[in-house]
Amino acid sequence: MVNILAPGVLIRGEGAAGLALALLLYGRTGGSWVLFVVLLVAPDLSMLGYLAGPRAGAAVYNAIHTYMLPAILAGAGLLGTNSVVISVSLILFAHISMDRLLGYGLKYPSGFKDTHLQRL
Repeated sequence: MVNILAPGVLIRGEGAAGLALALLLYGRTGGSWVLFVVLLVAPDLSMLGYLAGPRAGAAVYNAIHTYMLPAILAGAGLLGTNSVVISVSLILFAHISMDRLLGYGLKYPSGFKDTHLQRL
């Protein structure tokens, strides 16, 4: 029996909720779904930071995979009434939420599989 209050289940639930919200909001903005699909996986290019070693890789990956960046982008897009920036912020929010839904978390410098959620 699955404990629905277990931290892993809750984190995945948060990811699902965030992804659903990002999809709903993106749909309401009228943004291009082609752009959405293309950019949805783009944040994973940050894994290339691992070519410089695990410490640099974790720093680059984490900088792109925290909710702070899409929040800053969304604020800037709203203040500047820039729909492209708002769209990019929602796509990044969706990507991070999708990662959490799948159980991927922020990385520790000890290795790519060492995350704030669990060892993958």
